[in-house]
Amino acid sequence: MPEMPEVQGLVDYLNGRIAGLSIAKVTVASIAALKTYDPPVHTLHDAAIAGVARRGKFVDVSATAPDGAPLHLVFHLAKAGWLRWYDALPTTVIRPGKSPIAVRVALSDGSGFDLTEAGTKKSLSVSVVRSPDDVPGIARLGPDPLDPTFTINALASVLAGRRTQIKGVLRDQSLIAGIGNAYSDEILHAARMSPYALASTLDAETVSHLYDAMQTTLAEAITAASGKPPADLKDAKRRGMKVHARRGEACPVCGDEVRSVFFADNSLEYCATCQTGGKVLADRRMSRLLK
Repeated sequence: MPEMPEVQGLVDYLNGRIAGLSIAKVTVASIAALKTYDPPVHTLHDAAIAGVARRGKFVDVSATAPDGAPLHLVFHLAKAGWLRWYDALPTTVIRPGKSPIAVRVALSDGSGFDLTEAGTKKSLSVSVVRSPDDVPGIARLGPDPLDPTFTINALASVLAGRRTQIKGVLRDQSLIAGIGNAYSDEILHAARMSPYALASTLDAETVSHLYDAMQTTLAEAITAASGKPPADLKDAKRRGMKVHARRGEACPVCGDEVRSVFFADNSLEYCATCQTGGKVLADRRMSRLLK
């Protein structure tokens, strides 16, 4: 799933290419991806693009309709979605149900992009709204961890009294926006913390380590994504990972084996030496098989 750094990379890339252009046409190939009906999609036609912003893991393309009304094309790439950019948009007809393309956006200079989704579990979402806050997922977002107002004290307030595993807290978009499964693994590894540690039990020093790890990990990942076209962002993400999706490899810090804990639809990766005092966490998948 694209997370904050990759989404910011997409936003930066799009801002450099579509700000100042207008939207020629929006074609919806997968009606399931479209989450709104008012205003209708065609109100985006001939709308002038003002810019592109990131809101958590959402991409917000702001525009002004010919009648002066503010409009926003907002999309969330979910687990298997992506953006495919074209300097010259293809003229081939999109066949609904026969293509991974969910939405195609044609721009006034002949360029454009497709929003695509692989696999059978479709969760990509696209909304046309008058305000970004009209998208429920944006309205309930917590603070952005790289916002200057998100201080150590702000993080401590999020964690205080919350008897939830820290891994889950970092992934909860209503508490902290933009971090998902991959970067929560990376942040916890950098902070040398167990993913199972309860948020409410963390002392001030541990919260400080977590805050520093969060800031450094996300800032470095955003720097790595900066300037890269969409086609290169996924590989850049993989190369930057120290533990996530590196099960069986050597931890780059201590050399111990990176291990996984599997859940219903994802897994977490960690280093026992760096994060859990050498304790190997139970593999939930194997535990179920042995019952």
